[in-house]
Amino acid sequence: MSSIPFAVIAEKIHCTRVFKRGGAQVKVLDNGAEVVVYKSAGKECYLPIPDHVKETAGWKKGSVKHCAVAMWQGVHGDAPARQAGIDYLQSLARSQEKEGGTFLDINVDEFSTDIAEREQLIRWVVGIVQQASTLPMSIDSSNMQILRAGLGACDRARGKPMINSVSLEREEAVALAAEFEAAVVASAAGKERLPANTEERLQNLGVLIPKLQQAGIALPDIHIDPLVFPISTDMNNGKSFIEAVAAIRRQYGPTVHITGGLSNVSFGMPARKLINQVFTWLAVQAGADSGIVDPAHINGKILSGLDPKAEDFELARAMLMGEDEYGMNFITATRDGRIQK
Repeated sequence: MSSIPFAVIAEKIHCTRVFKRGGAQVKVLDNGAEVVVYKSAGKECYLPIPDHVKETAGWKKGSVKHCAVAMWQGVHGDAPARQAGIDYLQSLARSQEKEGGTFLDINVDEFSTDIAEREQLIRWVVGIVQQASTLPMSIDSSNMQILRAGLGACDRARGKPMINSVSLEREEAVALAAEFEAAVVASAAGKERLPANTEERLQNLGVLIPKLQQAGIALPDIHIDPLVFPISTDMNNGKSFIEAVAAIRRQYGPTVHITGGLSNVSFGMPARKLINQVFTWLAVQAGADSGIVDPAHINGKILSGLDPKAEDFELARAMLMGEDEYGMNFITATRDGRIQK
């Protein structure tokens, strides 16, 4: 079976990523130590959770930011914990490359409030990850100093690094992309607010894309992000995104890339993996060729294996395209066991 061409901006190495306490990924060992469980070289390994994390609001509400734990241990832990932190991040890099990643997206924004600390950290993370993977990096931050620090640490021998993202609300990132000759995720966000429809997306991009081109960034290095919004807040959001993808492809032709945080569409819904995969398949049919996603769940091979005639696919498709009012048919099917959660 041939694989659908699909560029994955692999999103796992983020300080925002959480595991639930009490789930399969977080456990208490016999000696009372609380750890994040992961696989490395085929073996079960443990990343110790430092005591200060157990004082955070997130921990008390039942979650742990596992990548942030790995970064803290990799920089501040004792020798065994430091090695576990490094191994954890490198195992994420290796697995995402194996699963079909094209770029590895790195984000340290929620590690701390100290800009200098985060600048130092992103240089360290990029260096550690590049030891384990041949993929180019995507530097994801809302702060220009951190973007600059991350881009400066990227090994250009593996390909152009990427900035995630540039938009009209952060035009200074355009000059930074030009300086580092980086590829970009170009967001359809406006200068003051998010777009409400396809027309507003195109209007915003109609200002941003020429700025990128004038800065020397060619269309093949631009991954346009029309912005994905959850169907749980508006059942028309899925259809609206698909329509925007088709319009952008018509407007900018075959060489530009079209991407997005495609899993955002399923927030608050059951059977999220199925929804995300069907949504991505629909986006590809409309003209998308990329996604900011977890490659374990969405990649070209997985997309090519979906069956559009299957009941679960059709139920998800109808909901995403606004044909299933309030998603009731889909939700009923999950409750009846016809769709696996």
